[in-house]
Order: sequence, then structure tokens, then C-alpha cells
Amino acid sequence: MAAEQMADGPQDGTALPSPRPLDGAALPPPRPLDAIDQDILKILQADGRASIRSVAERVHVSRANAYARINRLVEDGVIRGFSARVDHERAGHGTSAYITLKIVQNTWRTVREQLRQLPGASHIALVGGDFDVLLLVHTPDNRALRELVLTRLQAIPEVLSTRTLLVFEEEDLEPEA
Repeated sequence: MAAEQMADGPQDGTALPSPRPLDGAALPPPRPLDAIDQDILKILQADGRASIRSVAERVHVSRANAYARINRLVEDGVIRGFSARVDHERAGHGTSAYITLKIVQNTWRTVREQLRQLPGASHIALVGGDFDVLLLVHTPDNRALRELVLTRLQAIPEVLSTRTLLVFEEEDLEPEA
């Protein structure tokens, strides 16, 4: 991967490869992940800013090997990106809710594109069961949540009904640094 495509590593200037944008290009078939690959994924999930050097030291491989493995994980689409875990309340979005939606059959792609445009939408899933879509949103307050549900969501023609489940407390289960 070219140097122009790499982000600086935080501790030693050694860089992690930049994830490819999801441009619809076909990904290679999945390859089995060995124990070292799994360990690398755990490290990067806990600290996406970890340098190649620190990853290599923690999994007991050379920096070149660690770089090649991370690059392969990115190219294979296993690693989709590097991001920050946000405390939504401290970031001014103190109200969170899961919203279930029933939608018109065969309109998932259309609805998904409209849901992506919603302010505060954090996670969208097509599911099986009593409803069709599960949407996680973070809003500044209950008034903004009400506006989002009653004005934005219910205005989507393919949405037949919604149910809002207010989140009282949440916790990420991803590995801690």
C-alpha cells in the first residue's frame, strides 16, 4: 500500500494500512483466520490507533509480518475501518433508542438508504421476527427523538409502523484497551 494511503501510527510513526472505501467492488472470498490474526483483531478493536510496532510486539511477530497481516485483513474486508468509540451522552446525544420498523415487503434497500440519512442513526439491521428493521438512534433529548420518529420515520412511505424502545443504560461489549 502506498505511503500516501497510510495514517501515522501514534507511538512510533509506523503506520496502519488505510481501509478501502466500501465502493461495491467485489471482495476476495474469506480466508480462514489463525490465532495471530484473531489476536490482531482483538488488539485493534480495543485500540484502533495501535502502532504496527506495538501490535507486532504483542502478537510476537515481526513488524513486516504484522503489517502484511493487517493489510490482508483490510484488503479482505475483515477490517472495515478504524474508528473512535463515542460516549454519546458526553457528546450531546443523551437519549438513545432502538426503534423497530415494519416495512412494505421488498423495500429494504430503499428504506435502508433513507434511514442512513437520519440524524443520529447509528446502526441499521434487517431482521426476522415480529418486525423487519431494527434501528439504533442517538438524539440530544426526548423532544428530538419524538421529532425523528413522528416526523421523519413515519413520513417514509414504505414504513408501515414503528415501535420505540428507550434505552436507559448501555454498555459497549467490545474489548477495552
